[in-house]
Amino acid sequence: MSLSRRSFGQHTLGALLTYSLLETLCTRELFAADMKLLANKWMKDLHDLSQDVKGQKLKQTDWQTKVDELFAQVDLADAMKFLDIEKLTENIKYKDQGEVSLRAKFPKVEGLPTSLVFGHQIFALSKGRSVVPHGHNNMATAFLILQGTFQGKHYDRLEDEADHIIIRPTVDAQFGPGGHSTVSDHKDNVHWFQATSDKAFIFNIHVMNVDPNAKNRSGRLYIDPKGEKLSDNRIRAKRLSTSEAYKLYG
Repeated sequence: MSLSRRSFGQHTLGALLTYSLLETLCTRELFAADMKLLANKWMKDLHDLSQDVKGQKLKQTDWQTKVDELFAQVDLADAMKFLDIEKLTENIKYKDQGEVSLRAKFPKVEGLPTSLVFGHQIFALSKGRSVVPHGHNNMATAFLILQGTFQGKHYDRLEDEADHIIIRPTVDAQFGPGGHSTVSDHKDNVHWFQATSDKAFIFNIHVMNVDPNAKNRSGRLYIDPKGEKLSDNRIRAKRLSTSEAYKLYG
């Protein structure tokens, strides 16, 4: 039986819609599979490493080494999809001082724990703005540059004084997409990242209270790294309030 032009059009449209639906479903299934693979390869490993450092099964400096190795293997395009950066930053309003902190919602995938031992956030900055100079108390943290460029500096924290801390520069480098660095109580404890591109995004993770016997609670310690120059490349850096730090360096 021959089809009328109208019937033929309806059948053709129906076939196209069915194909389009199947294509969409297949794309979603492939995306879900990719996300599962990424979760197993990356987020699950981050969770396990962070659980080990928090449980005193892994030294903080070893955690830094392993997280740096893990970040070096991350496929940045997959990470951006996983974190849904495009949607997360589409209506962003940058700050006149410092960074905007954004919370990425991880997709629910098999293999990724629903309760992660580490906290996480995305820092978004416009050109010239900074994650201001600060040290860390009883924390292990890591940065992964997702987009844009930064001038990144790290310092070892050598000694605490009442109104100052003694630091020594360890890193002063340009960080681009895929660049990464880590912080602990024992190595590269102080950092300062200034955006050098029009817009720049950092993925940050942080493990709190890594040492249950530490006298300090987890948190930031703001400082002025342009302090008194001492011998052996050391600097006496003044402690700052949050507002002072952002006024000087934000």
